[in-house]
Amino acid sequence: MYVYDLNNTAREFGFKPDEGWELNVATKDEMTSIEKRYYPTISAKVLPEILSELFGVVRDKLVQVKSEIRNNLQTGNVNNTELQYLIAFNPKRPRH
Repeated sequence: MYVYDLNNTAREFGFKPDEGWELNVATKDEMTSIEKRYYPTISAKVLPEILSELFGVVRDKLVQVKSEIRNNLQTGNVNNTELQYLIAFNPKRPRH
């Protein structure tokens, strides 16, 4: 369903051939920050236990559709239980 939403949103907003989604895992604060900086965004709240698995599935499906997908599954110093969101945005489309 998430990949379907990404594809529909890309068509709806007229993404050009050189534009694509950047896929990230994020905390609530990081998601809010991304939503304030970029439009459109597509996010989904996910149980922390399955977040990395879902990230991999979505990334793989998007790569099949378009090879320019960027992704970020770096958890760094963040507690994994705080990472609850899968969020996609187009870095070439900042919010004005």
